[in-house]
Amino acid sequence: MSLAERIDAALPQTQCTRCGYPDCRAYAQAVASGEAAINQCPPGGDEGIRRLALLTGQAVLPLNPEHGVDGPLTVAIIDEQWCIGCTLCLDACPTDAIVGTSKRMHTVIEPWCTGCELCIPVCPVDCIALEPVSGQRTAWDAWTPQQADTAKARYQSRQRRLAREAEEQRQRLQARSRLT
Repeated sequence: MSLAERIDAALPQTQCTRCGYPDCRAYAQAVASGEAAINQCPPGGDEGIRRLALLTGQAVLPLNPEHGVDGPLTVAIIDEQWCIGCTLCLDACPTDAIVGTSKRMHTVIEPWCTGCELCIPVCPVDCIALEPVSGQRTAWDAWTPQQADTAKARYQSRQRRLAREAEEQRQRLQARSRLT
């Protein structure tokens, strides 16, 4: 297993992008190549930094506040009375934890929500809130390896679905252009 793969396995897999990279794998690759510091993952918190320090042989650093702060595990909650069914949150959710359809109310499948916060800024009616679900526990004290595995599998499944849909769309457009 490469260093990047070991680093990726040590990350919480929230796919939140707060580290400055598009997903946990890209951040892991950046850390492994020396492009990124080990202290850019708020969901990993201090424990995550310790894990990355052990893997990379670097000194433990405090969490870089430019990337966020360590906090409790949260899940997104959609106010059903305000949701207009715009689908922007569906597009933003990296684990497909939000379900719904256009012009219909959406809901969150809580066990799949990583608390990544990516749905919050895209909501035009501000009907999504994050609710803490771990009490005072934060980072790896609040997030289990099983939850990280589920989040990674959900993210990878979403990436495969998006690639398949893009290929199907490309093929439809190509077929349509042959007809004209």
